[in-house]
Amino acid sequence: MTTLETPLRIGLAGTGPWARNTQAPALAAHPGVVLSGVWGRRAEAAGELAAAHGAPAFSGDAGLDELFATSDAVAFALPPDVQAPLAARAAAAGCHLILDKPVATTVAGAREVAEAAEQARVASVVFCTLRFAPRPAAWIAEQAATGDWFTARAEWIAALWAPGTDSDYAASPWRRERGGLWDVGPHALSVLLPVLGDVTELTAARGPADAHHLILRHTSGASSTVTLTLGAPVAAAGVEVVLRGEHGVAELPRWDGAVDAFAAAVDALVTSVRTGEAHPCDVRFGLRLTELLAEAEAQVHGA
Repeated sequence: MTTLETPLRIGLAGTGPWARNTQAPALAAHPGVVLSGVWGRRAEAAGELAAAHGAPAFSGDAGLDELFATSDAVAFALPPDVQAPLAARAAAAGCHLILDKPVATTVAGAREVAEAAEQARVASVVFCTLRFAPRPAAWIAEQAATGDWFTARAEWIAALWAPGTDSDYAASPWRRERGGLWDVGPHALSVLLPVLGDVTELTAARGPADAHHLILRHTSGASSTVTLTLGAPVAAAGVEVVLRGEHGVAELPRWDGAVDAFAAAVDALVTSVRTGEAHPCDVRFGLRLTELLAEAEAQVHGA
């Protein structure tokens, strides 16, 4: 139990590159929270990461329950379909949630988390980086207020597996299996939906390698196109979101690293916990992203 004066105790579930590079440093440095522990599927990895930030380490099934018991909230840095059932379990234990995107790669998995959070009345935030990185977040709010957009183009083209790249995330099994649709698709949609409105029509097609192309119609009447891949050549890589409408052309600004963005997501969760008001990028929004991506996957692969 926390009061307005006490820091929020946030545990971290996960010990991979995302946890090491982003979540653990942001939580340990945040003035409004206490890193209450680090849980990992491997005890050695949990111990190393916890020790680096002066926090207790937990592992195994019993250790997960211990983390929940000593935390007001839990941040997840796990593959999506590992994250989902553990997050539902955390919510049932009364813990607020900071979830990585996507919440799950199945609608049933994402819905389980959303229903568990609703039943337990816990706050949640889904960490879509651009919704919390300072410059993009301000840009998204500005464009949503401007309105009257006619069309938009979003491209998230990464070269994660190109020869010579040395990304920490290239060895991720779930990214290899699910590709750019699920890894970077949530990022693109998390920008378009708050500006153009929810998706009313979706058409998906497959491109080269793991590329996916989406054509979307939104509740505002605007349309958008989305291109997503992790398998592009290095020279082709880049991220762009461009809006066109009555007021001209607006382009998504560049942003810095993810640590500051994650700190802003922590701020958002703390505010939601203190006020009882849901954040726009909460687990219900995460469920909607999963629904859209699952529909795109089904159109392309006939699932």
